[in-house]
Amino acid sequence: MKVIAMIPARYGATRFPGKLMADLGGKPVIVRTYEATLATKLFDEVYVVTDSEIIKGVVEQNGGQAIMSIKEHECGTDRIAEAVENLDVDIVVNVQGDEPFVKKEPLQKVVDVFKGADADKIDLASLMQEMNDWKDITDPNYVKVIVDQDDFALYFSRSPIPYPRDKDAGAKYYEHIGVYAFRKQAILDFYRLPMRSLEATEKVECIRFLEYGKNIKMVETGYMGIEIDTPEDLEKASKYFKD
Repeated sequence: MKVIAMIPARYGATRFPGKLMADLGGKPVIVRTYEATLATKLFDEVYVVTDSEIIKGVVEQNGGQAIMSIKEHECGTDRIAEAVENLDVDIVVNVQGDEPFVKKEPLQKVVDVFKGADADKIDLASLMQEMNDWKDITDPNYVKVIVDQDDFALYFSRSPIPYPRDKDAGAKYYEHIGVYAFRKQAILDFYRLPMRSLEATEKVECIRFLEYGKNIKMVETGYMGIEIDTPEDLEKASKYFKD
């Protein structure tokens, strides 16, 4: 089974333009992410896939592999799908470009489900972590997921799910962490299938897989690291890097 990592890297970012080229301990964020992903030694190949000649250049200058997107894409999943279409690969792991402290253990978990007892039922796998702060649970910036008894995703939402009509019923709340491991066919299907109403309403792209009957295996994990979405996040990451 050939497993590769793809790191989608768009130069523009609404909240923090050019963040992937921001300095983190003497190297750009995207290079730190590439190096952290490579250091896990989980993958046959690691690529950055980007719309930017600047990002491509800096990755290659630091010894990395980068692929330029041919088309414009609305999301990282589409960008990856275009890049892997003609590659000989079985499993594609999507690592976010703004996660410079990505760790081996959670990535190992999403890859290992394709070797498990129910592997033949799985189209893709992703991560979730338990939420305990009600402020975060009600915050629409945190995507929540609910699962069945076998940890297959039932639905994703920016709203609190399940709705806490009975707070003493024992429900747990999980945040969806945007790391995916796809069978190649699943990501190609995503690329070719049009967005439907639920995905369009929630603005949560993984809902598309559910709307077309794909099975998403969720794997519980602990804290992934620091995601860099704002200049404040970069400051936090810089302090963490120095420590």
